[in-house]
Amino acid sequence: MTAIRHDWTSEEVQALFEQPFNDLLFQAQSVHRANFDPNTVQVSTLLSIKTGACPEDCKYCPQSNRYDTGLEKEKLMEVEKVLSEARAAKAQGSTRFCMGAAWRSPKKKDMPYVTAMVRGVKEMGLETCMTLGMLSGEQAQELAEAGLDYYNHNLDTSPEYYGEIITTRTYGDRLNTLSNVRDAGIKVCSGGIVGMGESVKDRAGLLLQLANLPEHPESVPINMLVRVEGTPLEAEADLDPFDFIRTIAVARIMMPQSHVRLSAGREEMNEQMHALAYFAGANSIFYGEKLLTTPNPEANKDLKLFDRLGISPEQRCTEADDDAAAAALMGEVERVQNDKFFYEATA
Repeated sequence: MTAIRHDWTSEEVQALFEQPFNDLLFQAQSVHRANFDPNTVQVSTLLSIKTGACPEDCKYCPQSNRYDTGLEKEKLMEVEKVLSEARAAKAQGSTRFCMGAAWRSPKKKDMPYVTAMVRGVKEMGLETCMTLGMLSGEQAQELAEAGLDYYNHNLDTSPEYYGEIITTRTYGDRLNTLSNVRDAGIKVCSGGIVGMGESVKDRAGLLLQLANLPEHPESVPINMLVRVEGTPLEAEADLDPFDFIRTIAVARIMMPQSHVRLSAGREEMNEQMHALAYFAGANSIFYGEKLLTTPNPEANKDLKLFDRLGISPEQRCTEADDDAAAAALMGEVERVQNDKFFYEATA
């Protein structure tokens, strides 16, 4: 159950998806317990440091300049505002601070600002993560030298279905960025989105690509499509919740030592679905009011559910105040507050 494999076949993955639901969850929970504390969840906060005006045509994304979604375009946030948000996130118990910019890839003039953000957040004792689009080897190395811990770059779906969702960059482009990130010594965060009209075979194909990488991503975000008015996928049919849970479970089995993250789409999940996802092997979440531009459950709701389920936040801070941070986080369970994690980038 702890063996790391990079030689999965399509037939094997399909067979996992086709298991009876109870058998699949039993296998996934067994793998999860063999590799992780089953009652801890890693907590991250995600901040949009540059919103909108992206030239890509990802059909799910409200930040594309090709779709009219009513999203206000914002410039790159000032470094100090980003650091202020990171301090607030740490005070709320996050151990990783993730920063996302709506770029095809960062320009040379952008790099001094984003590296300054990485250094500042790192100095607080938080893990750092960024998603900035495609990276060259030189850019990945620059981020590594600034102290970046993780880089997020999702594959989104299977190679076969990819062209139905995105045409402005290739699957090979995405794999090349992951290779550049890995070569620079940065940990990889890469997953995909389900509920975009893909088949079960495509979900299997996505996980096959991730699990057969030379090294498994340390974090595997599994997103459920958030349908945004104005995007080509706004009228996509609801995803069966059990299909989403199956994807979580198969990801856990195939990548036993990776953190499997519940990401976009959690606003549509009730408490029972969250609990089932944790049982299936999900052990990481983003919390806060929104993920880049889409809604996310408020932090206090997550903390209250953690308390009811007996789940504790995973301690990942590198500073000496780990215990105090965890205690402060769980203390929030008793207090309902709506601290704003996000500033207007142009304010």
